[in-house]
Amino acid sequence: MIKTELCDMLEIKYPIIQAGMGPLSTNEICIAAANTGILGLISSSGLFSSMYGPQMYEVLTKSVGADPDIDQTDLLREIYYKVQRETKKSGGIFGTNVMVSAELRGGAEEYIKTMLEVREADSDMEKRLKVIVTSAGDPLPWSETIKPAGLTWFHVVPSVRAARRCEKAGCDGIIASGHEAGFHTAWDPVHTMTLLPAVAESVKTPVIGAGGFCDGKTFVAALALGAVGVQMGTRFLATKESSPGFPDLWRDTVIKTGDMGTIVARGMVGPARYMKTRASLILAELTAERTPGLYIGKADDIFSTDPEIMDAELEGFPATYAGDEEKGLAAAGECAQRVNDVPTVKELVERIMKEAEETIRDFPKNFIVQ
Repeated sequence: MIKTELCDMLEIKYPIIQAGMGPLSTNEICIAAANTGILGLISSSGLFSSMYGPQMYEVLTKSVGADPDIDQTDLLREIYYKVQRETKKSGGIFGTNVMVSAELRGGAEEYIKTMLEVREADSDMEKRLKVIVTSAGDPLPWSETIKPAGLTWFHVVPSVRAARRCEKAGCDGIIASGHEAGFHTAWDPVHTMTLLPAVAESVKTPVIGAGGFCDGKTFVAALALGAVGVQMGTRFLATKESSPGFPDLWRDTVIKTGDMGTIVARGMVGPARYMKTRASLILAELTAERTPGLYIGKADDIFSTDPEIMDAELEGFPATYAGDEEKGLAAAGECAQRVNDVPTVKELVERIMKEAEETIRDFPKNFIVQ
């Protein structure tokens, strides 16, 4: 069995993190992940859909049997209680992903406050709801809120400079996410093969690799590049537990995506990687025409972006939920082209770890060190 520092840090069996993926629900995936012995993450970004995607918000409320009109923070509490109940037997470890970009600061503050309140009120929750992963923003302003709370804090970064910012903030781990990753990507497209070793060599804080990891071979590559584990999102979309949180059309599009099957266009908080569909190709054309700075690393914000681009994304995800292949948008990483089946989360994780062990054992057959 392969164990790393990440296993000891989080008290998990395997050094894998199931990514928090919005804008829909990862509740069922999180439960299965935690029960399997990896870190499961609840995606809080789906809570923002109450403002722009009533159908998607309804998926979240149904997942816990809540009233469709429930307040966002009350819904988050119910999600925590559900995950706690359904992982109690295994003692699974879970956490939350919170986007902390400037545009979403108000919601992020409420979600973090809710997480801390839930933990404070329940000793089992405090023990097992132990991780917060922040992303899509600067970690430093959150240090005074998160550090005193006793949480294990990871932040997602796209650069060495951002990783050093994490060390200054006091993060316990750094998730280096390469440009291969799905949905939210960086303004400057640095890929995992360059980013991960550069970050690992530049900081003392443990580093987790993200972007392109989907099987045992890529897991071993992450370890070779200096990581203590991997975070995977796209691969978990194509599991049995991804439904009903993610609609069938989204999962099926992952399975059907072939060679060179993704594209980057403007998203809600910056560049976003989608699977190639009619809608995503139109969005990419709009991006090139209206906000070309995205393709040369020139950042803008939600307030200065052409409204038609924002509207296309706001319409695209609900369309996917409704099964509309013509208008639907579905995010995924480049590794979607290597995903071709729908196992359970448990089957997937055990397969990855078995392949990783076999890959390491087979190294001497492939080359000679003299």
